[in-house]
Amino acid sequence: MSLRTTVAALALATGLAWCMASTAQAAQPPAVNVRRLSLDTALKAARAALDDCRARGLQVGVSVVTRDGQPQVMLRDVLAPPLSLRVSRRKAYTAASFDLPTSRLRTQGASGLAHVPGLLFDAGAVPIQAAGSLLGAIGVSGAPSGLIDEACARAGAQAVQDDLEMAQP
Repeated sequence: MSLRTTVAALALATGLAWCMASTAQAAQPPAVNVRRLSLDTALKAARAALDDCRARGLQVGVSVVTRDGQPQVMLRDVLAPPLSLRVSRRKAYTAASFDLPTSRLRTQGASGLAHVPGLLFDAGAVPIQAAGSLLGAIGVSGAPSGLIDEACARAGAQAVQDDLEMAQP
């Protein structure tokens, strides 16, 4: 293959790639709507998780994060260790990142992802969803086991579920 043929083939491939990319971009809307939890909804979920753990005689930390893992509400009961907030946030971040309860991710934590900063592959967090869309996640830390943390987190998510489903467009 001559140099001229190689250059022509490369130019043709580049032109095709540019044409395909511009066609794909043209099909996309100029803006997207992203649903988020309101502050009141996030606070209601956090409070319900805290209350569920209190009913079990436990003092915990609770974090609700946005769909992209950013903290929205963090509550720590009076006797819960300060560390519980950092742990609950990392659990919630992980649940939001994978859109799965963290108890389902524990076996996968041994992979290379276990070393990604901010992730924590331990039970204790669940995503908050409505109509199949991720809106955020809630994580709990401070109970004697991650499964109890996760039960409290699930209670928090369930406390806002009806409100979220009713608000669907």
